[in-house]
Amino acid sequence: MGEQGPLAPGEAWRAVAACFFTTFALLSRHRVHLPEEHVGMRLDFADGTGARVYRETRLGSGLAKDPCTLMVDFRLRLVRGPAHALFRRESLLNTPLFVGFPGFTSKLWLAHDERGRYRGVYEWDGPRRAEHYARSLWRVLALVSVPGSIRYAIVPWLRRDDVIADPRLVEDPEPEASAWWRTAAGT
Repeated sequence: MGEQGPLAPGEAWRAVAACFFTTFALLSRHRVHLPEEHVGMRLDFADGTGARVYRETRLGSGLAKDPCTLMVDFRLRLVRGPAHALFRRESLLNTPLFVGFPGFTSKLWLAHDERGRYRGVYEWDGPRRAEHYARSLWRVLALVSVPGSIRYAIVPWLRRDDVIADPRLVEDPEPEASAWWRTAAGT
């Protein structure tokens, strides 16, 4: 799916608010999990960068019926040096901004890469739902990110872990343009 810009502000903020309330219901029913099987794993990307997974968040089984992989990338403003460690600890508080969106199944949180970019690598149930989330999230990220640094990519019909394990599964007509999100062999 081709990347689009953010949703209109009203639509995006309504979606985020609905997500926020849904998340608390999910948390109260103990449906949100923080497994550690991927924590510490390094993901390398086709643009020559890489980062370690510092957290995983999963809803229920974490498996989608109509799977797609969503990659989100951004650079935070004013976060340098030791502030990265503070952001990684604080970021757990951002969970209500995504877990309650329709279609969320799991997320790998990646630490900043060599260029100061953070990535979220998700499995989502349905590409349209993933796109709605990414375009809504854009409004939240814009508050704290370097202007022009937010982007996302959706790989329909493939599970996140399969895309990570075998980058050859992704047919890519523009390998240079997608190098930031395409995982590199050997990750």
